[in-house]
Amino acid sequence: TNNYDGNTTLCMASAVSGYKRSFGSDGPPGCYEDFESTDCLIAWGSNLPEQHPIIYWRFKEAQEKRKFPLVVVDPRVTMLAQNADMHLPITPGTDVVLMNALMHVILDEGLEDQDYIKANTNGFEELAAEVKNYDPVTASKICGIDEDTIRHVARLYAKAGAAMNIWTMGINQSTHGSDGVVGLNNLSLITGNIGKKGGTSLSITGQCNAMGTREWSSCSGLPAYRLLENEQDREDIGKFWGVDPEFFPKKRGLAQTDIFPAIETGKIKGLWLVGTNPMTSMPNTARIRKTLEKLECCVVQDSYLDVETTQYAHIYLPAAIWAEKEGVFTNTERRVNIIRKVKEPYAQSKTDLHIFNGLAQQFEQGRKMNFPDNFDEVFEEMRELSKGRLVDISGMTHDLIEEHKGIQWPYTDEQVKNGEKPLKGGKRLYTEPATFRYPDGRAKLIPLPFIDNNERPDEQYPLWLNSGRLVEHFHSRTRTGKIGNNNKYSPTPFMEMNPDAAAEQGIAHQSYVRVVSRRGDAIVMVMLTQRVPRNMVFIPFHFFDCVNRLTLGLLDPHSRQPAFKQSAVRIESVNQQQAAQLNKEARTF
Repeated sequence: TNNYDGNTTLCMASAVSGYKRSFGSDGPPGCYEDFESTDCLIAWGSNLPEQHPIIYWRFKEAQEKRKFPLVVVDPRVTMLAQNADMHLPITPGTDVVLMNALMHVILDEGLEDQDYIKANTNGFEELAAEVKNYDPVTASKICGIDEDTIRHVARLYAKAGAAMNIWTMGINQSTHGSDGVVGLNNLSLITGNIGKKGGTSLSITGQCNAMGTREWSSCSGLPAYRLLENEQDREDIGKFWGVDPEFFPKKRGLAQTDIFPAIETGKIKGLWLVGTNPMTSMPNTARIRKTLEKLECCVVQDSYLDVETTQYAHIYLPAAIWAEKEGVFTNTERRVNIIRKVKEPYAQSKTDLHIFNGLAQQFEQGRKMNFPDNFDEVFEEMRELSKGRLVDISGMTHDLIEEHKGIQWPYTDEQVKNGEKPLKGGKRLYTEPATFRYPDGRAKLIPLPFIDNNERPDEQYPLWLNSGRLVEHFHSRTRTGKIGNNNKYSPTPFMEMNPDAAAEQGIAHQSYVRVVSRRGDAIVMVMLTQRVPRNMVFIPFHFFDCVNRLTLGLLDPHSRQPAFKQSAVRIESVNQQQAAQLNKEARTF
């Protein structure tokens, strides 16, 4: 089947799509060392202190040393926004409007890098024509940022010697997610901020090895950024694996977010879930619950039996945890690092590789192929398949990776033969003119007309709903929910609400309320705070039977990533004692 996909679709698919559209390939062009060289940084929908605390300390040290300006674009006053030189509380879902307005000012005032544009890009005239429609006065009425601030930020960014854009889920998890990434790439390209020290467009990856799933075909593709749609790619992999290229499907299959509707219609009758928990992590979980109940066969492969989705499993396969297996993973800056096994798998659990190989041998086609027996053989196959590709790791070995505490790709066997040691940091893509991954070597400047297709607050549902991460928890709490101190500081779901908005409805701090959307409802405790505006509430996404009962399942048309961040809700009062009991029961599956 070509209907396989990674959890990347929920977190990084828009970044992947945006990079491909702009540069011709996925792959973040910058690195963490750019923090130490930049003269201006704009963070779009990114809250480093809570989402990426280790990266945040590196960023913070660099900023304290060099005092470069930090601009945070986020509808909520996040921890990062509290430390910013400027906070732009944008209207949810209108990032593309602000990006176009910034480019309008840059081009109108002649602040673009024409030499870089002429040498490295196509489509400048079309982009310039589109952004003319987004003067600061017009844009401010849509995105909620005043015109003087738009002009000031545009000048600050364009006049910097080197400028960075970073982003995470605030951009990606939107119906305009892919366009948002393209917009940031456009900004970087017209100012010459790609492939230079301190100048980049850098997506901050949301979870360990989300980059690895993108590189090695876990998202319905072929290894090393090869595509099922590309005949030469199918032939190359068929030859390497010793199978007829006609065996491969000729197009990618359904994204994770399209697989569940296909189950509803009966197109898909069996589902194999590996280390993912859709009953907590997918939007509109009431619909997901009904979908899982329709399956003729549901296999759950996970290290933890008490994952909420296991309720719907016909077969449960106990899998080893990270410390019980070996392999490599790739981080935000394309750095490949290694995990060494600490102990043998617990009880009857097996490594994912063991499970995959064992199942493959049950099929005729699987018996024809030479599946690697161990992690060293898998890595050797990866090295061979990466040769000559953007993601070239042919010069790496497990021992070399361990010796250097991680190596950024590309690092080729030719470099090894020439005696070139891996860089400690600072490896960037597209540093030479016209080296982008389109056939002519040029990046594409893509005009982005804004189409408002979000669910918006109205009389019936008057509040924006925003969701996001807490520093205490990771994703659906499969692991962090079992750690005492994490639960001590964040034991239960809550809703941030503006005190003025709460006073209008007679809602008290730490009382329970029912939050209602067009899709479902959830009981949460109220936390009054000025971090959210009067027309918005915020709920963390980690907790089962909570915010994703409310969220909207609309998808980005390019990436198929869900719009978790833009929904409309209303608040209703509840019996406090009953609500407390319901909240307790929801936490004790």
